[in-house]
Amino acid sequence: MSGTIQHTFVTVNGVKLHVAEQGEGPLVVLLHGFPESWYSWRHQIGPLAAAGYRVVAPDQRGYARSEQPEAVEAYSLLHLTGDVIGLVDALGEEGAVLVGHDWGAPVAWATAMMRPDVVRAVAGLSVPPILPGGMPPPSITRKKFGEGYYQINFQKPGAADAALARDPAATFRRILSGASGDNPANDPPGPWIVPDGGTLLDAMPEPQQLPGWLTQADIDVFAGDYGRHGDRAFTGGLNWYRNIERNWELLAAFRGRLIEVPALYIGGDRDMVIGLRGPDATLRTVEQAAPQLWRGLILPGCGHWTQQERPDEVNQQLLSFLAQLPGPR
Repeated sequence: MSGTIQHTFVTVNGVKLHVAEQGEGPLVVLLHGFPESWYSWRHQIGPLAAAGYRVVAPDQRGYARSEQPEAVEAYSLLHLTGDVIGLVDALGEEGAVLVGHDWGAPVAWATAMMRPDVVRAVAGLSVPPILPGGMPPPSITRKKFGEGYYQINFQKPGAADAALARDPAATFRRILSGASGDNPANDPPGPWIVPDGGTLLDAMPEPQQLPGWLTQADIDVFAGDYGRHGDRAFTGGLNWYRNIERNWELLAAFRGRLIEVPALYIGGDRDMVIGLRGPDATLRTVEQAAPQLWRGLILPGCGHWTQQERPDEVNQQLLSFLAQLPGPR
């Protein structure tokens, strides 16, 4: 098993999740973001497994090969963190190190905050820990960025779902290229603003060529997995955004709680997420939320897709971080 990726399905909290797994040893769970899947960790799974870890990368609920619950409310941060804890248990493990990127980072941070008895350590890529709700709520971002801010545009079911699902391959080409550090428009990075009456794709023009870290074969994998859901290809992921305000209400009891396990943070200086605060403020946010921060790192020239754009640097940091952790209890 250490040499090949195994694909299986695990039912967690009533939802069938697809998981990619390789290796043996202490469990490391890799949590993807939007619009991604297990495949966004294609450069990490093998090296981590070769270093002596059991590496599991699920398609999180609503994404790619995993099931999509119908109700919007089924995608709250409590559901998502519950899936992580349920997955660890279903795998027969008592603890895990979590690594999350984009939306996977808030899930990883929040799970570590609430269940330090299960989460041995946590690494977040791109999105810093904004506790307890994961991301700034629409009531704040609407005032700061206006109705055109992409997360506001995502709130109402319908238009974004249809536009993104119309041609999944084009959607991935445009979004992955548009938020890449190779895109000169991201120097410096700014918020994603959707034109009035449009969708996110109107703010992400078709690239003349793919960035060097992304191939047509990669696009085909993403598009093929998402295409299994037809015109709801992106609805599961969009429903995560439709719970951001609700997350702050549901997790109100955790206000003031910090992340009490070892932590690692990696971002890119051409990432829109870092651009909203600036690199220094982003690192301060991480330091304040995670007192046991092992390292906070901003990669020059890197855009939003951290582990896909800079696999060698990310792998080196992850392996160094994992190596210095105490062994599982």
